Amino acid sequence: MRILVCLSNVPDTTTKVKFIDNLTKLDTGGIQWVINPWDELSLTRALELKDDAAHNIQQVTIAHVGLAGSEPTIRKALAIGADDAIRVNADPRDAYFVAAQLAEVIKINPYDIILCGIESSDYNGSTVGGMLAEFLGIPSVSSVSFLNIENGQVLIHREIDGGKEILTLPTPFVAIVQKGITKEPRIAAMRGIMMARTKPMKVTEPVATGPLTEVLKYELPKPHAACKFFDPEHPKQLVEMLQNEAKVI
Repeated sequence: MRILVCLSNVPDTTTKVKFIDNLTKLDTGGIQWVINPWDELSLTRALELKDDAAHNIQQVTIAHVGLAGSEPTIRKALAIGADDAIRVNADPRDAYFVAAQLAEVIKINPYDIILCGIESSDYNGSTVGGMLAEFLGIPSVSSVSFLNIENGQVLIHREIDGGKEILTLPTPFVAIVQKGITKEPRIAAMRGIMMARTKPMKVTEPVATGPLTEVLKYELPKPHAACKFFDPEHPKQLVEMLQNEAKVI
């Protein structure tokens, strides 16, 4: 059995976001790029499954759509333990474009289990996994918080309102993973970092598919209003403010 982990290259969450060219482009200067946290959890769970010989996982592969500048992030995933990687040499312009490119990669070299993080921490679109499954014509399961292989069957738990749903399903399929799939992301050891330098990374050119959306301009959030303090001996002032100004009661 072979597992593919779809990986997104995102700014570190501590990055101060800035825009240039009249708010039409992200200023990438000084940004620390990292593996998308949900993809990192997906990768960790894939490696945990591979570590158990009873699961019969022969290979864990990384797939990414991005330009050459994203290769350090891919190498981090290889250092964590992935066996190899595929990079589609294209600017990931929107979710549809990314899903289409990943689908072409998988059609050429099929996988049994395809893992996608539920969203990326920069755009929070939550659409790539579902579109990828549609392009491939295979099932997808969203909100996956547990994934295991028991008695040769894939067992999945997904979060639903008021509880969880337990599923078994045949391969291939796309699992759209959220927090809970594993306890903590795996950290690369020094040996893994050294080995990652020689692990194969295949670079392919994109197929002729255009994006469906275009970013015209970004808008920064409005600054927060200054804090107001109230004398605890006069709660009526606070109540009046909540009623008349904040209008929340």
